[in-house]
Amino acid sequence: MKKSNPLLRWFAITVLCFLLLSGSSEGSASIRRALLKNNNLTQPSTSPAVKLDEKNHNQVVMDNGIIRVTLSRPEGYVLAISYNGIDNVLEAQNGNDNRGYLDVVWNQGFQKIKGTKFSVIEKTEDQLEVSFLREWTSSMIGSVPIKIDMRYIMRRGDSGYYSYAIFERPKGFPAARVFQIRLVYKLRQDKFHYMAISGKRQRVMPTAEDRSTGQKLAYPEAVLLTNAKDPRIRGEVDDKYQYSAENKDNCVHGWISFDTEPHTGFWVIAPSNEFRNAGPHKQDLTSHVGPTSLAMFVSTHYAGTNVSINFQEGETYKKVFGPIFVYLNSASTNEDLDTLWSDAVRQFNEEVKSWPYDFPRSPDFILPGQRGTVNGQLQVRDWFKKGWGILNAKFAYVGLALPGENGSWQIESKGYQFWAQADENGYFEIKYVIPGDYNLYAWVPGFIGDYRYNATVSIKPGGVIKLGPLVFSPSRNGPTIWEIGIPDRSAQELYVPDPDPKLVNRLYQNDTRNRFRQYGLWERYTDLYPEKDLVYNVGVDRHDKNWFFAHISRRTGNDTYQPATWQIKFELDDYVTSSGNYTLQVALASANEAKLQVWFNDASEVDPHYETARMGKDNAIARHGIHGLYSLISIEVASDRFKKGSNTIYLKQSEASDSFQGVLYDYLRLERPPTDSRI
Repeated sequence: MKKSNPLLRWFAITVLCFLLLSGSSEGSASIRRALLKNNNLTQPSTSPAVKLDEKNHNQVVMDNGIIRVTLSRPEGYVLAISYNGIDNVLEAQNGNDNRGYLDVVWNQGFQKIKGTKFSVIEKTEDQLEVSFLREWTSSMIGSVPIKIDMRYIMRRGDSGYYSYAIFERPKGFPAARVFQIRLVYKLRQDKFHYMAISGKRQRVMPTAEDRSTGQKLAYPEAVLLTNAKDPRIRGEVDDKYQYSAENKDNCVHGWISFDTEPHTGFWVIAPSNEFRNAGPHKQDLTSHVGPTSLAMFVSTHYAGTNVSINFQEGETYKKVFGPIFVYLNSASTNEDLDTLWSDAVRQFNEEVKSWPYDFPRSPDFILPGQRGTVNGQLQVRDWFKKGWGILNAKFAYVGLALPGENGSWQIESKGYQFWAQADENGYFEIKYVIPGDYNLYAWVPGFIGDYRYNATVSIKPGGVIKLGPLVFSPSRNGPTIWEIGIPDRSAQELYVPDPDPKLVNRLYQNDTRNRFRQYGLWERYTDLYPEKDLVYNVGVDRHDKNWFFAHISRRTGNDTYQPATWQIKFELDDYVTSSGNYTLQVALASANEAKLQVWFNDASEVDPHYETARMGKDNAIARHGIHGLYSLISIEVASDRFKKGSNTIYLKQSEASDSFQGVLYDYLRLERPPTDSRI
C-alpha cells in the first residue's frame, strides 16, 4: 500500500466514523476495508518521483518509493519485485528466466520470450516506460517468427506496475501456429500459501513439495495430497484446472502471505478482456500451486486447437496484449482475512474506470478518444414464446469480433473482441472499440443458437454507431413437445454428482454452484449406472436430478470402456401427426473427441437415423469445465418414426477409448411439425 498523508487519513477516518454512526449498512468490515483503502489516498504530487537506475549493465531498476522492480537487461525478465520491506516477492532460488516472464507455445514448442534490445520510452518524475524488444530474423531457427516488444510502465504513487506486449509480423515472415501467450509470475514458496480467485474461491494451498510427494491421478495436473504437511489439506486433490475461470470473470486473482509483517498480497489485475482470445466465456487458468499467478492472453484450454492463431506465410499482423496491472498491498495482522482481497477488488474497479488507459506510449495502443461506440437494442422473435410478438433479448451477450460465421467469435483469436451484456430490455452499449471492421454477434440466455448482424460494422475513431432494433430469430421448426435443461450454453443446471469422498477438494464441498469443479466426476457415471445406462422419463424425471451432466462411456475394466446409450422416454398422444417432420434440437455445451448417434424408437437398426462426425477437442470434462465450445444440432425426424403412445429416443456417444471422450448437453427439445404455414 502507499504511504498515508496524516491530514488526509484524519479526514477519511472522520468521514467513515460519521457514516458508521449514521447507520451505514456496510458494517464494520466495510469500514475496515475503507480504512485500508485510505492507504492509497496519497496524491501523486506528494509521492516520491519515479526513478530509473541503469548503472548495472545487466539490469535496470524501476522505483517509485513504494515498489521496486528489477528487470534483466536486455532480456526483460522480471528478476525481483521489492515491496514493504520484502526484498523480493518472487522466488529468488529460481533462475533469472523463471521468476517473471512472457512465454509463447507454438507449433515448434515452448519458448520464453527473451529481449535483445533495451530502450527507455519515457522517463519523467511521474512515469517510466521501458521496452525490451525481441526482433526476429530468418537465422533464428526454431524461434517463433514474431517481433515482440515487451513494455513495463511504472507511475508515481502506484502500488504496482503495468506490463503489455506488442506482437507484430511484418511482410515476409514464415507460417506459424500459436497455441498460447501468457505472462507468468512465480512467487516465494516460503511466503505465499493462501490463494484467492474470487470472494468464495480462496484457500490455503499445498506446496510444490506436497504435490511431488502425493499420488498421481489420471493426468499430471491432478495429484492426491497424501503427504501434505498441512493437515487441513491432507487427503485432498489439487489440480490447477479446478481454479479456472471464464474470461469475463478472470479479473483479479493472486496470493496472500501471512508469513510477513504486515501481511502482503500479490495480485494480477486485468481491467479488460479485449485482447484475450475467444470471447467472454472462454475459460482459462488463473493462479495455481507454485505459487504461480498467470495473465492468460491466448490459449487452447477448454476449446482445443480450433482457437489457435494460424499465420500464413507472409501474413502481416499486429496486436497489443494488455496492459495488465501487477498490484501489491498489505494489511496489519489484526485485519480480517477479507481485507487484502477486498482491497484488490477495489483496485480492479479503479483500473476498470480508467480503461482504456491514456498513459501507454506505444502508438499501437489505441487511446480512449481514438475509439468508437456501438449501441442498440436486440429483440427476439420466437412465436412459441409469445405468439408472433417480439420479446426483448433480456441480458443478452452482444459483442464485436472479426467478421465470420454465426458463432465464429468462439474460436477467433487473432483480433480484438468487445462485449457488453444487454439490460433487461435488450439495450446494449459497446464502448471503446478499436477502429476496424467487425461483425456484431450475440446469444440470448433462454434461447438456442447464435445471432449475427448481417452487415459489417465499421468503427471509426471517435464514432458512434446507433443500430435500430435488431431481431434474432432462434432456430425453431414447430411448437415444443418437451425440453430437457435450460438453454444457457452450460450443463451446470443438470445433475452434477457428489465426488468420490476420497477425491475431494474441500473448497467446493458446500459450494453448489461450483460442485462441477471436483475431480473425477466422470467416474461417477459408472458408479451410478454400473450395468444399465441412463433412462430419462419426460414428465416424471427432472433434469437437475436425473440427467447426468456428461454423456461419457462406462468403465468396464482398468483401461476398458463401453459406449453409453441413453434413452429419453415420452408419450405422444395429443401431438402425434401423420405428416410433416418433427425436429429434435440438441444444443451441446461441449464435445471432446465424441461421436453422437441417434435412433428413434428402433435401436435395433444397425445404422443410426442420425450421426455426427467425430467432433470436439474441448477437454472440458477432464478439466472440470461445465462447458467448452457451444454447438447446435437440428435433426429433422419423419413423422412415421413416432407413434401414438410411448416413444423412445436413443442417444449414443459411440467413442469409448477413455474416460474423457463425451459431450456435455446444454439443452434438448423435441418440436412437433408446424401447423401454421408461416413456421
